[in-house]
Amino acid sequence: MGMAWYRLAFKPEVIADLAKLEKPMAQRLFDKTKWLASNVENLRHEQATPDLPGLSKYAVGDWRIFYSVDRAEQVLDIHYIAHRNDLTEP
Repeated sequence: MGMAWYRLAFKPEVIADLAKLEKPMAQRLFDKTKWLASNVENLRHEQATPDLPGLSKYAVGDWRIFYSVDRAEQVLDIHYIAHRNDLTEP
């Protein structure tokens, strides 16, 4: 039984946000989303916040990738990517 490959899906605003970043940073974050999609089965997905069940987060330096996993459709949905300074994290 092979590894499940997950397709990546981006919310439109994620694309817009990445487009505003410096290219190397945008590329690094984009590469990490591809890595997440190919490692879904190996990762322990950290719940983003208690009031958003199903939404996980992954840290890339000072950035956070918020995503959800649709195992039925085998899709990794990227909801948003934000700098930690722009987040109201505890």
